[in-house]
Order: sequence, then structure tokens, then C-alpha cells
Amino acid sequence: MASHPRFFVTGASGQLGRLVVAALAERAGPQAVAAVVRDPARSAALFAKGVVIREGDYDRPDTLDAAFVGAERLLLISSNALGERVAQHRNVVDAAKRAGVARIAYTSVLHAEISKLGLAEEHRQTEALIGASGIPFTLLRNGWYTENYAAAIPAALQHGAFIGSAQGGRISSAARVDYAEAAAIALLDDDAAGGAIHEFAGDQSFTLAEFAAELSRQAGREIPYADLPEAKYRAALTGAGLPAPLAALLADSDAAAAEDALFDDSRQLSRLIGRPTTPFAATIAKALIA
Repeated sequence: MASHPRFFVTGASGQLGRLVVAALAERAGPQAVAAVVRDPARSAALFAKGVVIREGDYDRPDTLDAAFVGAERLLLISSNALGERVAQHRNVVDAAKRAGVARIAYTSVLHAEISKLGLAEEHRQTEALIGASGIPFTLLRNGWYTENYAAAIPAALQHGAFIGSAQGGRISSAARVDYAEAAAIALLDDDAAGGAIHEFAGDQSFTLAEFAAELSRQAGREIPYADLPEAKYRAALTGAGLPAPLAALLADSDAAAAEDALFDDSRQLSRLIGRPTTPFAATIAKALIA
């Protein structure tokens, strides 16, 4: 068992990050894993005993230099600060280079180079700066999390309709735990030369009408899908209390999904994790229990 951490995860206190840390700790031993977080005191309870916790803030490069001491492989989990991510990610990549990190993995977006998603541009720019850094890299181009849609279930139950703007576009989503397991496996593999690009998506695809039909089946009452124009969907999300940038992102993503921007049938994710991805019906069931 490693006496010091080798595998470092940034943004480790987030919903994806904590799952990646858990998967790495299970496979490599907790002492081999470092969780890089903004607030170590508040995050300690999130991780298994033995995981090393380091302070590291994407906006404070000095904290990153200290956080990455001894790092051999680093997973950069993309920031959720829309519009600021490229600068933040550059801070991480620069610090990783100064620390002598041997390989960096990055959670990008599905088919980043051609994606019509508005959020893809910051991912494209980040991929470019990682490539220019000279650090061997692995790109984890993640599709949509099923939880993104499951988060709307309470409102759908309250109002009697599941709303969106994806028309009949097919969405190949998977659960966060699937992507987290894949990230851990990719970070642990021995692709020393780097350059691997993984297009990750769920085995199943569905339309939002099919998602609503499954929700209706499990809820025991009819919850129809109401497809709205992008602007009206965005307005509905802001009216429900979502911050305007997030509402715009979700509406834009649905509009792109209408053109199958979130569809992929390569099954690279399930092949890497060695099992089928989590069915969307299981994520709906979990959300209903919660």
C-alpha cells in the first residue's frame, strides 16, 4: 500500500468528485488518494478514513502548488463556474506542470470537438490548453448525468408535467456513479504516454417523453412531457428559482439534445467499467424514494 498519495482529485467535495475518490480509495487504498478541496475542515467527513485531504482552490494558484506536492496522476474535475472555467482550469494545469504531474485526466463533455452544446466551448478551450501543456493526458468526455433530469422530478410531480425543450432528441445519459467509476479506472490505468480520449455515455438512450412515461409508471399517475420552445423553458426554469446562467445552460442543452447532441451508442463507458450503465429507470426510482 502506498505510503503517500499518488492519485489526486480536484473538486473532490462535489457530487462527482466524492464518488471518484471513493472509487479510487476502493481500488488503490485510501492512503494512495488525495482529495483536493476548497475547505478541508468542512469536507473531511465526505471521504473514507485514510484519504489525504489537501486545500486547493481553482482561483488561488498558491493553494494548488501546495496541494499538488507529490502528485503523480491528477484528475481535473471541471469547475461549475460558468464563464470562468477556462481561467480556473488553466491555473490547475499550470500548477500540475510545476508539480511535475506525470499524467492529467480531465472531465470534458461528450463529443467536445463538434458538440453544439453552449457549455462545450469552455471544454474545448480547456482540452486545448491541456494539450499545449505537454503533460500526458486522458480526456474523459462525459455525457449527461441522468441525475440532471431526476432533479426535476419533484417539480414534475408538483405541477403534473415534466417540462423540457429536447423535442424527440435521444439522450444517452448515465448515473454519476458510472462516470465516477470510469474516471477512477482511467486514472489508474498505465497509459503513460497519454492521449486517450473516451466518449462516455449510457447504454440506454431515451427521449424526454419516454423519461416522463417511465416516471408516470413508477409514480402511479400520468406525468406527461410538455415540450416548450427554448426561451419559454428557460423562463420557466428561472421562474422556478434557478439562477439565470444555470437556466440558460439547461435550456440550451435541451435545445442541442433535440439535435442528438447528447446521444452516443458506442458503449465505451460500460466497456471500461465492465458492467452495464445504470438504467434511467433506476435513477428515477432512487429519486422517488428520496
